[in-house]
Parts: sequence; structure tokens; C-alpha cells
Amino acid sequence: MKINEVKIYRTKMARLHPVLIEVITDDGVVGVGEAGIAYGLGQSAAAGMIKDIAERILIGQDPSRIEPLWSEMYDHTFWAKGGGPIVFAAISAIEMALWDIKGKVLGVPIYELFGGKFRNEVRVYNNGFGQDHMEVKPFADAGERAVAEGYDALKCYPFAYRDPDPRATSKHPSLRSLDKHVLKLAFEKVKALRSAVGPDIDIMLDLSGGLSSDETIKFCRKLEDLDIFFIEEPCDPFDVGALKKISDQVRIPVAAGERLYTRYGFRKVFESQAVDIVQPDICLTGGLMETKKIAAMAEAYNMRVQPHVCGSPVATAAALQLGACISNFAIQEVYPYWQTASDYVELTDNPPEARIKNGKVDIPDLPGLGINLVQEVVKPYLWDTVKTH
Repeated sequence: MKINEVKIYRTKMARLHPVLIEVITDDGVVGVGEAGIAYGLGQSAAAGMIKDIAERILIGQDPSRIEPLWSEMYDHTFWAKGGGPIVFAAISAIEMALWDIKGKVLGVPIYELFGGKFRNEVRVYNNGFGQDHMEVKPFADAGERAVAEGYDALKCYPFAYRDPDPRATSKHPSLRSLDKHVLKLAFEKVKALRSAVGPDIDIMLDLSGGLSSDETIKFCRKLEDLDIFFIEEPCDPFDVGALKKISDQVRIPVAAGERLYTRYGFRKVFESQAVDIVQPDICLTGGLMETKKIAAMAEAYNMRVQPHVCGSPVATAAALQLGACISNFAIQEVYPYWQTASDYVELTDNPPEARIKNGKVDIPDLPGLGINLVQEVVKPYLWDTVKTH
């Protein structure tokens, strides 16, 4: 069996624009993957990197040689060593598709290839429930509605909200220090949310690395009595010293990892004991096996893993495969309201988001990732095709 075709799709919706791929073998098996670049900038670059790798490394290869091909991509793209989101988004999408092929050929889910599953379903948290609201009461009311829908874990952005322009997420997009009234309002929003949803609902805060360390510490100390599950990216995740400083001075667990790549990028964070929960994104870290290795490293440092997800159902499906087979799994991320946006299109069959019930989603027993792209939906987004000459 050989790889003879790679299709690259650049999809586009208002809030998400995933780069998806299909790796196709000479006997017609199709593996699906996603580059974790569905938000922010870099979609065209990631798509181009996938094309370059497919042309130079992938076409004509045996898709079952996943680890050797990963090493080839890591060693011979040149930019992967010490590289960032573009090269690793491309490698991740390709690696994921190769595991999907292997699972489909063998007729088993990917988690069976990784040692079998610990659990039949995973708990999820609702991300983005209150991002449209800056005022205290509407924000807390949005949390109550999410809980009424069955979620018992919520994540919010105390300093971020959406303007009429959906691309704007903050009134202070480039400041490292905020006015006192803004900090006070952020605290009042979180305090009102806790009061509204009660003590049994887990609340997580994403600070997106925006503030200076001293302001982050001061803000988080005010939150300590509100029983926060974790604070995410309290500073630039590459600044391990700042992460350590904050985690040492705040009595709330610290989480980070969506902007770290491969086990090598996580190494300093582990060694410094700077976080409590790591958040690798399978679509960015280097793929499924690389994230499994990161989870094993986290286990050795007595840390839990919360797979980061912000993409299409392909990304969610991949995270479920990982969540099934690691012992130190914490909770899974989902954006349930993006799937109800007016411009949302269903890119895959069997989307995990559609199966969420009472704040949990089942892990399917279908081969590979358990999903396929819906051809009539993705066809208009086809950007390029690499074929065997």
C-alpha cells in the first residue's frame, strides 16, 4: 500500500477556518487530518507547508510507517527543529491522517492501537458560553443557560468579549496593563458566575497570556475563594520563569500548552513544574502519537492532561481518541455554540459535538478517527491536490 494522493482543503466560516486534508492510498483508503490553525492567522501558510511535505516526503510512501515518516518530516523539513505552529500544524495533520488510515485498514479505533481505552466517554467543558457579554448579569445568565443544557464545567475569558465585529475579541487587544475598573469588572463577572451556577459547577478562566505577571498574580489571588478549576495561559507559555512565578504565588491550578509544540517544547515546562495541567493540541503538537508521548511525560511529573481543541469535528474526534487511552486525562474542551452559528457547515459525518449529552460525549468504536469528510460539503473548499506523477 502506497500514498498516491493528498487533498488539501481550506474551509472558511466566520469564526473558524480549518485546514483539512485527505491522504489517499493506492487501494482507496482515505485518512483524514486537521492542521490546528482554524483560528488566528496562518491558514494559507499551513496549507502550503502540507503541500510541500506531501510533494517532497509523503507521496509514494507506505502509510503504515508512521513513526519513520514523522521522523523524516521532523528531520528534513529543516524548520521543524525549534519550529512553530505552521510546520507542526502540517506535520500534525499528516500524522493524524496516517493513523486514521491504519485504523481503517485494521478495522479498529486509533485508541486500540495506543493500548486500549480507560473510559467509554469523556467529560467536556463548555467554552465560549459568555464571550458575547461584557456586562455582569448577562454574562452570569449565559452561564446559567449552559448549565441548564447539561454542562457542569464552563470556561470563560474574563477580559474578552465580542463586539459587533466578530473578529474583535477585546477592547484592549495590545495592552499588558488594564485599568482598575476593567480588572474589577472582570472579577465581578467571575464572582457573579459562581453565584449563579452554584458550588458544584467547575469554572475555568482563560487569560490568554495578556497581562504582566504582577497584575496576573494580583487578579488571580482575588479569585482564590471562588474555587476555580484552573487558570489558562496566565502568561506567555514560552516564558517558563513567569509561569513558575505565577504558579508559586497563586492557589489556583495553572494550565498551558496549546502554543507549545512536540515533547521537546513541553520539556522545560515539565522540568520546572510550572503548570498543573498541560493542554497539548493534537493538531499542533506533532500529532496523535506525539501527544500520547507528551501525556506520558506529564504522568511522570504527576500532571493531568486536558487536550486543547479549537477546530472542526476532526480535531474533536482526534482528542477523543487520546482521551480514551491516557490515564491522566482531566477534561475535554468543546465549543458547542460555534456549531449552531448561522454560517456553520457540517464538514464531517458523525460529528462528536452532536453527541454531547449531559456534559459528556461517548467515544465511538468505529475504525480510525471514526469520521469522514462529507464530500459534497468540502468539495468547494478544495485548495490543492498532490498526486503521484
